[in-house]
Amino acid sequence: MTWYAALGAIEQGLVYGIMVIGVYLTFRILDFPDLTVDGSLPLGAAVSAVAITSGCNPYLSLFLALVAGFCAGIITALLNTKFRILHLLASILTMIALYSINIRIMGGPNIALLGSETVFDPIVRWGLPAHYAGLVVFGLITTAVMLFVTWFLKTEIGQAVLATGDNPQMITSLGVNTHTMIIIGVGLSNGLVALSGALVAQNQGAADVGMGIGTIIAGLASVIVGETIFGSSSITRAVIAAV
Repeated sequence: MTWYAALGAIEQGLVYGIMVIGVYLTFRILDFPDLTVDGSLPLGAAVSAVAITSGCNPYLSLFLALVAGFCAGIITALLNTKFRILHLLASILTMIALYSINIRIMGGPNIALLGSETVFDPIVRWGLPAHYAGLVVFGLITTAVMLFVTWFLKTEIGQAVLATGDNPQMITSLGVNTHTMIIIGVGLSNGLVALSGALVAQNQGAADVGMGIGTIIAGLASVIVGETIFGSSSITRAVIAAV
């Protein structure tokens, strides 16, 4: 493997690591099998790409993608908690709906970002070689996400989310609304997945409606392999293992 290919592999690992953290939140923390991620990743890519081609700042488009993914997660959580639909089926329904929504957002099955400003351009203008720009951007954003998730899970709300996935009967007896915790957890998970999709689209120079196929498989595999190699004795170690 050449050095250039190795850098590309590390870049992809970092950007998809954000997606894996999202899968970790639902799969391990909430014990919520969520297939929404197959739709929320291209949702983030679509929102970011359309925003950029409309003249929006590429960094602001990342925030818009995160919000869109959060909303998709909320829909799945509401279907499960308020409409009493099985979590697996609820996520499948949202995933299928997002296929049409993503096409509607992009105005077609895909959209190109050729010639548009991306999050890498400011780094290149500062004098860093283009093939290192992705590594720097992805490294910084992934590190920020890891720190945020680790901090969040140690807050009072984060601990309630952890308890909801571990022992919902106990946390309900303490007066915590488990439905709210599920909505927050699933929403945050899909927000991170959509953020990953937005970064992937800007890195590849295009967003495609089918780019999320198999996301949940890769995410679950990464969580399991990471925990096997690095362990999961603490929140910090588990987040690092996911990435």
